[in-house]
Formats: sequence, C-alpha cells, structure tokens
Amino acid sequence: MTNPKNPVVTIDGPGGAGKGTLASLLAKELGWHLLDSGALYRLTALAAINHGVAAEDEETLCVLAGHLDVRFVAATEDSDAQIILEGEQVESAIRAEEVGKMASRIATLPRVRDALLQRQRAFAERPGLVADGRDMGTVVFPDAVIKFYLTAEAEERARRRMEQLKQKGIDANFDRLLSDIIARDERDMNREIAPLKPADDAIMLDSTRLTIQEVLSRMLDQMRQQGII
Repeated sequence: MTNPKNPVVTIDGPGGAGKGTLASLLAKELGWHLLDSGALYRLTALAAINHGVAAEDEETLCVLAGHLDVRFVAATEDSDAQIILEGEQVESAIRAEEVGKMASRIATLPRVRDALLQRQRAFAERPGLVADGRDMGTVVFPDAVIKFYLTAEAEERARRRMEQLKQKGIDANFDRLLSDIIARDERDMNREIAPLKPADDAIMLDSTRLTIQEVLSRMLDQMRQQGII
C-alpha cells in the first residue's frame, strides 16, 4: 500500500490506447514521478544479461528485480521520455530480441513477480507518482487517489500503431496489426495472474475519437474535481 502523503495516479488499459504518452504528459504537468510498469520485465532481463545472471537463477533475479536501479524521465518539449538503467539510457537496448526472450522467461517466475511488485510500489514517492500499465489500479496500487482506465477501439489502436511504424520507416500491414492487437487483448484479459480489467472505482476514458491533449485535459479536470490538484 502507498503512503497517503505520496499520492498515486494509475492509468491502466490495453496496448495502443495511449497510456504511456498520457502518463508521461501527466507526470510532466504535475511534476510527479513516472512509472512505466510494462518495461520492468525487460529492464530486469537487461540487468540480468549485463550482470551475467542466468534465467534459471531465480534467487539472484529476485535480488536484481527488488533493487532495480531504474528511473523513468517524462518527455519534455525538447526530448522524448527516457528510461535510465544504472545510469545509462536503455530505451533501445530493452527492445533487443535477446532481452525480450529473457523477459518472457523470467516473467513466469513467481518470486521475481513478487519482487517486482514491491519494487513498483517503491516508486511512490513525494510529491506523487503517475503509473501506467495493465494492473496498476487493481493489483499494484489498489489505494491510488484516482484510477483511470484508458481504452480505444481496436481498429483505432491498429491505425495508431501503423502510423508509428511508418514514421520509423517500417512497413506494416493493418490487418495483421489489428489481428495482433485483438489476440493480445484476449490474452491479457484472460490470463490467470492480474488479468487486464478496470478497477471497480476506475474512471473510464475512451480515446478513440479524442486527441491526446483532450484526454489529458479530462484527466486533469477529474483530478481538480476530486481536490487532488
């Protein structure tokens, strides 16, 4: 549980709804800390690779996960959001295939999951935290001062993903992206541990026909109405 003096805002929802972008913008607007929970398994995997820890060494992996030296830096007008692991920027490094495979293996280890749960809760420091993921409001921060569940129609999320890939010079097939998104939603909503679902007290936001700034404005309005800011 979090200390009431260290308020937490959670943003949960399916992939492609805009959680990461909005969490970064909201953290910047509030001057609060940022947690990108979706990156933590890859970060643990990268730390393990860097320190020569095997995927089967659950005890050492637990130590790494529980003391993960990572900092998430919100985007500014002059720079994108950054992930700093042990003093180095690792946004690209955690996307490597080797890291992804390692992350998938260690994500099945219950003790590592427990260690990362405690590590996530440790991010709740003054003046506050904005945390995005899939179980932030239901599992990690059930006592958050306000919880948002951000969604968007699958077709719109596929369109956004295709635009992102095009901007990077990567060709993409819309139907394949849409199929992948639908399949991922199905897996996330039906997994045994921490399935994707809105918290009972979450504020639902559909970004399908809204701009990022419009969604951000609605979040800030809700926080003002509840006296959080």
